Amino acid sequence: MKNKKMELLQLLQQDCRIPLEKLSVMLGQPAETVAGMIDDMERSGVILRYTPVINWDRLGKERVEGMIEVRVTPQRDEGFDAIAKRIYRFDEVKSVYLMSGAYDLLLLVEAPTLKELALFVSSKLSVLDNVIGTATHFVLKCYKNEGIIFEDEPRDRRLAVNP
Repeated sequence: MKNKKMELLQLLQQDCRIPLEKLSVMLGQPAETVAGMIDDMERSGVILRYTPVINWDRLGKERVEGMIEVRVTPQRDEGFDAIAKRIYRFDEVKSVYLMSGAYDLLLLVEAPTLKELALFVSSKLSVLDNVIGTATHFVLKCYKNEGIIFEDEPRDRRLAVNP
């Protein structure tokens, strides 16, 4: 059953709108079994939310995305967890990752304008006690997100034939 759960998760990750009946056929399981597996994974916190991948550039909506490398001093008895919890509570922060390498945390952030994102870094993030340094990188263009390629127009993928 574990393999079926993994298959189900992969299918839902590719497209969470697949109807239950189609999922049951794809998995070779009764619809009730598949529905039960989904319910179990939602209750246990394996499935946290269903969300679309949006190409915001197509909407022309003004917004700024960035990635911030953060170096921190780990807290006694709590390591990096306590400072990560403080940081992920900010509305501008979409994701927080503990990293290996030159910095400790990687933040994916978003704000309506460049000025608001800069204000977040200067007045909220960099002033936290355990933050010892940041490096901010702004997203200029998204080519691929969550395995989905953002193309402007379909391209002919056939190989060119030369005589």
